[in-house]
Amino acid sequence: MFDDLTDRIYEAAFVPDLWADALEAASGVSGSASGSIFVFSDGSPTRGRISDDPPGHGNALETVRSVFDEFLMGDNWKLSPGVMRMYDLQPASFVHVEAFMTADEIERDVQRTRLRALGIGAHLCSAVAMPSGELVTFVFQRWTRDGAYDQSSVDRLDQIRPHFARAGLISARLGMEQARATVSALEAIGLPAAVMTASGRVLTANVLMEKMPSVFIATAHGGMALADISANLLFREAIVHNQQDRVVRSIPIPARESQPALVIHLLPLRRAAHEIFSGADILVAATAVSASATVPSPTLLAGLFDLTPAEARLAAALSQGQPLRDAASDLQITVKTGRTYLERIFAKTGTRQQSQLVALLKSAEPFQ
Repeated sequence: MFDDLTDRIYEAAFVPDLWADALEAASGVSGSASGSIFVFSDGSPTRGRISDDPPGHGNALETVRSVFDEFLMGDNWKLSPGVMRMYDLQPASFVHVEAFMTADEIERDVQRTRLRALGIGAHLCSAVAMPSGELVTFVFQRWTRDGAYDQSSVDRLDQIRPHFARAGLISARLGMEQARATVSALEAIGLPAAVMTASGRVLTANVLMEKMPSVFIATAHGGMALADISANLLFREAIVHNQQDRVVRSIPIPARESQPALVIHLLPLRRAAHEIFSGADILVAATAVSASATVPSPTLLAGLFDLTPAEARLAAALSQGQPLRDAASDLQITVKTGRTYLERIFAKTGTRQQSQLVALLKSAEPFQ
């Protein structure tokens, strides 16, 4: 079930019209009436897509679509103090939107009033800060008759949240426009990028990547490696895993004297995206963090490293200089549990000790 869904999500990254299909599928596994993606960035209009209408619901969801269209206009998303509160905190999981609003705010929210009249009740949302400066938000909502979201539904969406994050990164950079050819797509992404075969052979790379020989190294038989040894081990592992079980990765590279810290993303090219890129299997893209009013905290990169919400909270606490014992106490977990989380964080971020992890997370702060 999730294999097909993640394929659809990565396909939608390059064919935005297919977000509707992917969001409908995600709505199905979470018991939602509809799902939406929104892209917010400084100085650009809000962009987004909403799920297709499943059969058997009459015109109700068509009216929901009109509310969605109005939300995209102007700065409507900034008018709700509860929504802004959630965006500021940006939890590393899907959350109940209502938990960030007072009863009075819920009652007075114009769009919620309209949605309630249409039979829409509970909302789940995840705001994912992109290293390139955009904020991508996924929203799912239920019919009132279906009640509140239970934890199992939240868990299902959290399972696919990292895939949403990576696909959202590409959609944000493409401006929700369809990638039409390999070369033009890599140029439009605006990030150093290359496409590879499943074996790791580079088919083509854009100029931005070619200008980074200190990061990306050409190898025999048309391959590519990362100059950083620890990062390259994760890079090779990710390529092998992509062949075996479609595991995708985001790999951190620490800052150097002449190079900012980077995150290397490997995204599988599935279905229509596979055809767009002339049969390539993997997209490799590099991002650094840019300062943005909509992305206040670099620790939110944790979401791209597949950290669980608990692991992300611990990583954020440690990045602020807290000792593990104090961070565990604040998070109301035992030191033993904290050490277990920390070992998982090390494995996912390619670091080996706490000082390396803190340096990695803090290295994003001065980026411009």
